[in-house]
Amino acid sequence: MAEGLIPEFDGVERAAYDAVNERLGIDEQSGEGDWPSGLHFHAGGAKPGGWVVFEVWESREAQSAFMNGRLGRALREAGINAPPSRAEWLDLAAYRSL
Repeated sequence: MAEGLIPEFDGVERAAYDAVNERLGIDEQSGEGDWPSGLHFHAGGAKPGGWVVFEVWESREAQSAFMNGRLGRALREAGINAPPSRAEWLDLAAYRSL
């Protein structure tokens, strides 16, 4: 079964999120681009004082491979050098793309 990931970033704003996606070659508005293998769903949005992402991955290993490669580099290049202030994995009981 797929697994959910919710990382939260304090002090991160929309501009940094957009910069990361630009470096990854992803257009979050159109959905076009070089999305990572193993990612089933992605959403990002503002929270008071920061940014939250919700993703559904085929496995934690797929997300780890992305993080240790392209995503880690894109985060650093966009000026996000600290790990998420909070990150939680969810063992999903159900997931369906509509």
